[in-house]
Amino acid sequence: MWEGSNGLRRIKRRFQQRGSNHHGAPPEPAACVLPGGAAVLETPLSSSSSSSGGGGPFQADLSGQALTNLYNLRVMTAERMKRPLEPLNVELGPISHTGVRVTLEDGSKWLVHKGNGFGRSSQTVVTNARHMSNKWRVIQTKDLGGSKRVSDFVRAGGIDYNLLLDNCHFGSRRMMNLGD
Repeated sequence: MWEGSNGLRRIKRRFQQRGSNHHGAPPEPAACVLPGGAAVLETPLSSSSSSSGGGGPFQADLSGQALTNLYNLRVMTAERMKRPLEPLNVELGPISHTGVRVTLEDGSKWLVHKGNGFGRSSQTVVTNARHMSNKWRVIQTKDLGGSKRVSDFVRAGGIDYNLLLDNCHFGSRRMMNLGD
């Protein structure tokens, strides 16, 4: 039976013992927003999964103009996505992982999501959607028609992570409220 915060602590301890991030996936490429609005697309050094997780160590994958271009691209559609929390493969209310897949003006798709240890300077990261597993499913869709940019979504996700007060669910809801 679920035991409130004691149950959360036990789950968190189990993940820490396994040496994994909060949903058990090996790290994937991710872009982090740095304080002041700059972003860094980072690639973990030992990436092999397609779950789209987070956690370091990272190395910069994009920089300079390419990074600025990604950060400034307009978002045409946003899809709030949900998948089971790994490695438990559980999806029970808040015991799941959510993020927002954005389709950009150039047709590319990216997942903006947050988690503990996902990035260096920000826990909200941007990952190419090709790294998403087939366990993700759409739970909400919004047509933005280019009224927002990738940087708006990362900013809405937030820099910090808190399991109880500012987790992936809070961040993805704030991102989906951008068009309101």
